[in-house]
Amino acid sequence: MASGNGLSIVTLFPAQAGDSDLMSTVTALINDVYEVAEKGLWAEGTTRTTVEDVAALTRAGEITTARLEGKIVGCIRVQQLSDQVCEFGMLAASFEQRGTGIGRELVQFAEQHAREIGREVMQLEVLVPREWAHPSKEFLIGWYTRIGYQIVRKGTIEESYPDLAPHLATPCDFLVYHKSVRYH
Repeated sequence: MASGNGLSIVTLFPAQAGDSDLMSTVTALINDVYEVAEKGLWAEGTTRTTVEDVAALTRAGEITTARLEGKIVGCIRVQQLSDQVCEFGMLAASFEQRGTGIGRELVQFAEQHAREIGREVMQLEVLVPREWAHPSKEFLIGWYTRIGYQIVRKGTIEESYPDLAPHLATPCDFLVYHKSVRYH
């Protein structure tokens, strides 16, 4: 998909999982963005993902990148959860391109992909601290709500992601949001 601003959004081919430079670039982008966006939520030294994880997701056809003049400036993971639901995560836009609409373009790409494969709902999860308001999370919740996402459930990390709970620096929950992506 290409947009009028020279941005190209393309799902990586499974074979690209073997490109160590590409996998390292995508992994670094995700980790750099999440280090800032989730500051204070994770224990010191915890990273969002690894090169191996990104390569596995690429082999599964779940990683999409946004490029501007050939440079990766954003990415998103899109996965099928069921015959009705897709989920996006790992949404990241480079700091240099913040506020230029790359995140919006990646979310629109994910929603269009879900429609094209016959899914009716797009899901996302937002990790939030239980006892305080995180500025980045508050911003994201407002943005997701403005683009049509509605909270459908609140879950605890301990029940759904028990392996992640020991890595948290503060007690957290996750909010699950849905948006209908059916053609109207």
